[in-house]
Amino acid sequence: MTLQSVLERIDSSKEEMVNSLIEMCKIPSIHPDSGGDGETERAKFLTELCGKLGLPVRSVDAPDEKVSSGVRPNMLVELEGKQDKMVWIVSHSDIVPAGNLKHWDTDPFDPVVKDGKIFGRGVEDNGQSLIRSLYALWAVKEEGGKPDVGCGLALVADEEVGSRLGIQYLLTKDIFNPGDLILVPDFSSSAGTDVEIAEKNILWMRITTEGRQSHASLPHKGINALRAGAELLLMIDKELHDRYTGKNEIFDPPTSTFEPTKKNSNVPNVNTVPGKDVFYFDCRLLPEFHPEEIRTTVRTLADQIEQKRKVKIKIDIIQEEMSPATSEDSEFVVKLKNAI
Repeated sequence: MTLQSVLERIDSSKEEMVNSLIEMCKIPSIHPDSGGDGETERAKFLTELCGKLGLPVRSVDAPDEKVSSGVRPNMLVELEGKQDKMVWIVSHSDIVPAGNLKHWDTDPFDPVVKDGKIFGRGVEDNGQSLIRSLYALWAVKEEGGKPDVGCGLALVADEEVGSRLGIQYLLTKDIFNPGDLILVPDFSSSAGTDVEIAEKNILWMRITTEGRQSHASLPHKGINALRAGAELLLMIDKELHDRYTGKNEIFDPPTSTFEPTKKNSNVPNVNTVPGKDVFYFDCRLLPEFHPEEIRTTVRTLADQIEQKRKVKIKIDIIQEEMSPATSEDSEFVVKLKNAI
């Protein structure tokens, strides 16, 4: 087995890889909190594909009563090496919802090839990683060589909404060893030559304002939760941008970001003062800022609005992640740079 022979085998399978990606992306794999039924059907497709490619698969499924199958599937595909050490490639099988279908030129779940690209929901994040990882492992196996170190693929669930039932679940199962090398191909650049070694800290918040519902013609009998929530939203937006400044050019964009995003429906008709209002913030923080700082700032602002508007405000943390940067001189980063 040589590197050239492996690459030639991959190149010769281009059409098959494209077709596999298209067929897989026809299967929605959306988190139940986002209106889907999880990744089970897509996992079945991947299991069948592994069977066709002659790749062994074992499942480490996480229980989840929110989906019809009762589990969130995590799949491990492994190829033995000359050493016990493993190189793991971690890809996720879930996707985000398609959004408003009116904004799509084509059916998001019937991918099409146009101008040398595949268009569909999830073909990049993270479909291409799943398919190319499988075919890379297949090519090594087909060439008959035994790699110096073992190669493993972790095809995980639940990445788009926190990873609790995906990679975090696997981390409790003694699958990975301290000496293993781990690559997560969930970052891309047009030339494919960048190596990502750091990500911003993440904080997702759901902010619920409780007032008192009334008829809109008698607003003095109610407490408008929407007005209080809207005032708080703008206060949070301004305060976070004003307070948590700074730049780090390793990131794109180089600043922390604080975005109000999702907004829940409150009342179904125009002539009712809403007694409850819910909105969300997605915060991506430079490493020097801890999510706890943001939570404290937002809570302080919420207390001010509670007193001013006579409402109750609840702040729920939907997702919070912190991770240290990988050293630019670490073993795997150096190997990746040399390979590129």
